[in-house]
Amino acid sequence: MICFKTEEEIEIQRKSSLLVGKTLAEVARHLKPGVETIALDRIAETFIRDHHAIPGFKGYGGFPGSLCISVNDQVVHGIPGKTILKDGDIVSIDCGVLMNGFYGDSAYTFAIGEVSEEIRLLMQRTKESLYKGIEAAIEGNRIGDIGYAVQSHVEQYGYGVVRELVGHGVGRKLHEAPEVPNYGRKGNGTRLRTGMVIAIEPMVNLGARYVFQEDDGWTIRTKDGSPAAHYEHTVAVRAGKADVLSSFEEIESVIKNMNG
Repeated sequence: MICFKTEEEIEIQRKSSLLVGKTLAEVARHLKPGVETIALDRIAETFIRDHHAIPGFKGYGGFPGSLCISVNDQVVHGIPGKTILKDGDIVSIDCGVLMNGFYGDSAYTFAIGEVSEEIRLLMQRTKESLYKGIEAAIEGNRIGDIGYAVQSHVEQYGYGVVRELVGHGVGRKLHEAPEVPNYGRKGNGTRLRTGMVIAIEPMVNLGARYVFQEDDGWTIRTKDGSPAAHYEHTVAVRAGKADVLSSFEEIESVIKNMNG
């Protein structure tokens, strides 16, 4: 069952989604070599609660953190803990908040210090694929059009698109119908209609697409040990052009200031 949103509900969801971006920007201020991932999680939880919202991930299905923090070959669902970030790492941070009854969900991949050109390009092209997917998220298109847009963009560079994990509808629940894969065929799948709100989230590996789950029951890693990038926006489907409810603007402003 797809839960269609009214215009009023979409505006509530926009506020939740923008708070996710602000939270990720706050976390970005503290990203540097030597930081433990659990410290970042505490910063995020405090920030979310200070803004009269609830961390959307904490306790979800038993997940212990407010953020999913995935380093290098960890694709998604990394548990915050004693891992210490070091120069040259990349770290994907996924955040959700629940505010006024609706969820926002967004993710961003950050470079810690100096990363190789190969990894910088993986990040850039994964982010580009997110926006290609968003361009396809319009009334009258189908779910397969989004997946095709993401997949065709990144596979031309020889990257692997993760298939076991997908984007999803988002609203009063963190995960709603429909599933939004990052691969697919044009013209296939559920028809997109105004009022649908979906999280589009490419998960792209520098190497092959294959992944496995760690013994912690959460963390997903690449099978070949190659690094992975992950970007996500919450998007409302509209006629002509999708409406991106979350934002990377504040995150990228922080990154720019920190890089001087």
